[in-house]
Amino acid sequence: MAINFAQTRKHLNDFLFGRLFVEELGWSLPTSRQTAPMNVGGATYQRRQIAQLAGAVVLEVSSADGQIPDAKARAAIHKEISKLHHENLLIFVDKGRTQSLWYWVKRQNGKTFARDHYYIKGQPGDLFISKLSGMVFDLSEFDETGNVSVVEVASRLKSALDVQRVTKQFYGEFEQQHLAFIELIEGIKHEHDRRWYASVLLNRLMFIYFLQRKFFLDNGDGAYLQHKLAASKEHGKNLFYSHFMRLLFFEGFAKPDDKRSPEAKAALGSIKYLNGGLFLPHTLETKYPNIRVPDSAFENLFGLFQRYSWNLNDAPGGEDNEINPDVLGYIFEKYINQKAFGAYYTRPEITEYLCERTIHQLILDAINLPDGAPVLPGAKARRYESMADLLMDLDAQLCTKLLIQVLPPSIKRYQNYTT
Repeated sequence: MAINFAQTRKHLNDFLFGRLFVEELGWSLPTSRQTAPMNVGGATYQRRQIAQLAGAVVLEVSSADGQIPDAKARAAIHKEISKLHHENLLIFVDKGRTQSLWYWVKRQNGKTFARDHYYIKGQPGDLFISKLSGMVFDLSEFDETGNVSVVEVASRLKSALDVQRVTKQFYGEFEQQHLAFIELIEGIKHEHDRRWYASVLLNRLMFIYFLQRKFFLDNGDGAYLQHKLAASKEHGKNLFYSHFMRLLFFEGFAKPDDKRSPEAKAALGSIKYLNGGLFLPHTLETKYPNIRVPDSAFENLFGLFQRYSWNLNDAPGGEDNEINPDVLGYIFEKYINQKAFGAYYTRPEITEYLCERTIHQLILDAINLPDGAPVLPGAKARRYESMADLLMDLDAQLCTKLLIQVLPPSIKRYQNYTT
């Protein structure tokens, strides 16, 4: 079931977490609505169950001082609550209900690994909603008695919340997957071309994964690629690349809906046309028409992607566990770029500098009067050394000139210059 993006965002922003789980994620009402006090480590806390499913519970926890407890205290609280509810998700909230910390613990080989996820009131929430989409339960997933397995609930919590921080571990794992992908590609005899084509596919797949985690594919399917891979395996072995991915590349994203074949429409679902070169047939795909990639290559790669959060917003304040464009830039530069292919990643600070120098200079040239030029009666002599100087001197006359006379032709000149 696709998540209702608007309603989920509203409940999240309003801190109505109980309604969020019951109305949007398909969980059940709590078995008890009473607030229960608990004393841990000499401090007093309140816990309240807000949703449950198959014995797994979601509880809100608040402290007497109104602050979210520190990591040591959270671990102690989780230990006490786990005596009552083995499978649990704790949502720590502050007194003003403006900050929340979602706390889930992974158990593996006798050890525990805490996973913290912050949500602050007013933040866009796209990244957080992408996590929540993994906890959605549809009516069709319950059995005849209206139940679902606790193992499945625990698996959903793990899928949604077991994300790791982006460290060198991610880059190392990605490098391994990149090398493995190269070896699994069939139908390309030259290793140089095989490496090149692996980069082409990984570029496409990471772009699609961003779209998927932003709910842009097939009416908001946050696990679109995984669902399509599972469906493909039901029809036969190693058909995903040849029977689905090629349709997605060359018809779904490369053609408007009315130009797609009936086969593509049936296989792809609702996919927006992207008018760009990334999904046009590549030189290598023309040179080697019988390329084959086994399902295992995609399974391994999607498994890696799923362990990390994906977010297009790389503004300040982003979380450490996000895969954002800067992270991908590092990957492209370190593992995908090939000097022989003429492919390079340019860091944001360099492109920002180049754009500012070009656009700013065009504007200053249009505003600054040449030396010795006459000044019209009632007009103000304008000459600025930088955009900062210009902005400090903004008035109605200058704003009018910028908006009507300067910016439109400057933008057009910049576009001509860059194309």
